Amino acid sequence: MNEPHQHRQVAESFGSDAGRYDRARPSYPDALVERIVAASLGPGVLDVGCGTGIAARQFQAAGWGVLGVDPDARMADLTRQRGIEVEIAKFEAWYPAGREFEAVIAGQAWHWVDPVAGAAKAARALRPGGRLAVFWNVFQPPPDVGAAFAAVYRQVMPGSPGNIWASSILDVYSAGFTRAADGIREAGMFGDPEHWRFDWDRPYTRDQWLEQVPTFGGHSQIPLAGQQEILAGIGAAIDALAHVPGPPAWYRREHCPVAGGFSGEAEA
Repeated sequence: MNEPHQHRQVAESFGSDAGRYDRARPSYPDALVERIVAASLGPGVLDVGCGTGIAARQFQAAGWGVLGVDPDARMADLTRQRGIEVEIAKFEAWYPAGREFEAVIAGQAWHWVDPVAGAAKAARALRPGGRLAVFWNVFQPPPDVGAAFAAVYRQVMPGSPGNIWASSILDVYSAGFTRAADGIREAGMFGDPEHWRFDWDRPYTRDQWLEQVPTFGGHSQIPLAGQQEILAGIGAAIDALAHVPGPPAWYRREHCPVAGGFSGEAEA
């Protein structure tokens, strides 16, 4: 099982601490939301893997009507508390019941969906000319910060293939972007997908970053002692970097998300 969407235990683990996920995970750049809105036919959107409603709230604020789909009722409960309707289902098994939308979106979620079956289901839920937009925040820390984080994971989990900090995070995500685009093409129901990228900065304090770490995919599968050791190690690494000569500490604690993904228009 090498494809992320096949790892259901991880895909449906985020609700174990839905409140932390909602507090700690970032929203998406306004420019990305504005471009999807401008490129779409109208104000009806289906949010796939809506989670706690981080992206859904941004589209709701833009004046769109949003319906969420998510397999985890614990995550969906938080979305519903914000007045957004959610249906509980894996997207591949979700039933549109004749409903059509102007756009289907997926923020930080499409890698948990079968890329071909998901694109085909999205096309069936879209009006002719509707848009599928799948996107991710990519955390790209400064090189010295990434190297320090990688060292912590190597110490706690030597040989683990999940040490994404050991290489370029953007390169890791780019493989997922390719899978998404290939799935859209293979479904045969969209025009050629467009690749959009939005660079933006999101500063984190030490405590804000440590709050977010347990929400990363797979962390809830690590034994509790290992999770605690990772958090302690990352905290110590940030403290050490704050005393390195150079830019002030607040800058050295800054992580720069890159929002990127693909958008395709459903063929009539």
